[in-house]
Amino acid sequence: MDRTAITPELIRQLLSEQFPQWAQLPIRPVERPGWDNITMRLGDTMSVRLPSAEMYSSQVEKEHRWLPELREHLPVDIPRPLATGEPGQHFPRPWSVYEWLPGHQATVERVPDPVTLAEDLTGFLNALYSIDATGGPEAGLHSFYRGASPSYWDESARTAIDALTEVIDAPQALEVWETALNSSWTGDPVWYHGDMSAGNLLVQDGKLSAVIDFGTCGVGDPACDLVIAWSFFHGTSRETFRRGLKLDDATWARARGWMLWKAAITLRDAYAETPDDVASAGMQFGWRTGAFQVMQEVMAEHRLAMAG
Repeated sequence: MDRTAITPELIRQLLSEQFPQWAQLPIRPVERPGWDNITMRLGDTMSVRLPSAEMYSSQVEKEHRWLPELREHLPVDIPRPLATGEPGQHFPRPWSVYEWLPGHQATVERVPDPVTLAEDLTGFLNALYSIDATGGPEAGLHSFYRGASPSYWDESARTAIDALTEVIDAPQALEVWETALNSSWTGDPVWYHGDMSAGNLLVQDGKLSAVIDFGTCGVGDPACDLVIAWSFFHGTSRETFRRGLKLDDATWARARGWMLWKAAITLRDAYAETPDDVASAGMQFGWRTGAFQVMQEVMAEHRLAMAG
């Protein structure tokens, strides 16, 4: 079933069959419905979340298993699962009903003081990283290997960089990537979010109120969470974010690798489609700036790190 088939009409059908007590509530699209999962609002107090493809289905059970435990230890709200929908004739995958969380997805316009947001987010991540990770889901296909070494995406990164040789400093990009691959997480596995982007941060009055979308969460290396340092923060807010997490230089080197990989494949795809207009590539993810600028900033910070 294609993601375009996930409509309010389909959701109402599913509710009628499995949760008739909610079937007459209004179903409304949300600002950014998501990619791995399609989210719609259900009434005033709930949301419905359906995997957009089979590869995301395992995330349903994982979230229902672990989010109730994680939320007890975190300083801001995270999704509260209310019910699990079963696969059936009209939709072949499991799906979820959640409690609705108030707030709006973070954007540059909605966050007048990014330093405060950086402080709030480091508080959240430090709390997440301190939760007992025993028995948690190890990094793997369910997390698209977030939490593992970025080396899983080695071919993908090199292919993207090679396709951008006319656009970027490809040797410098490869140096960033190879530096990331030459380090590893040496501590105990910790819980990580796995998709730390502005679109998964809810804010109220400019402050962090909730973190959503734990579909790629797991236990392992937290470096993948640090990409928001470049995709959203800048200048003083980036410095505040880095200082608040107290992670070692090798972890930040892997984080630069994760960010460079994501920006490179995003820019590659945009360049192949519209080579004369790629400035905004990546901003559809809620990034502060386009993928080209993100790569420039990552490479500049790598040069500073290598210079000591």
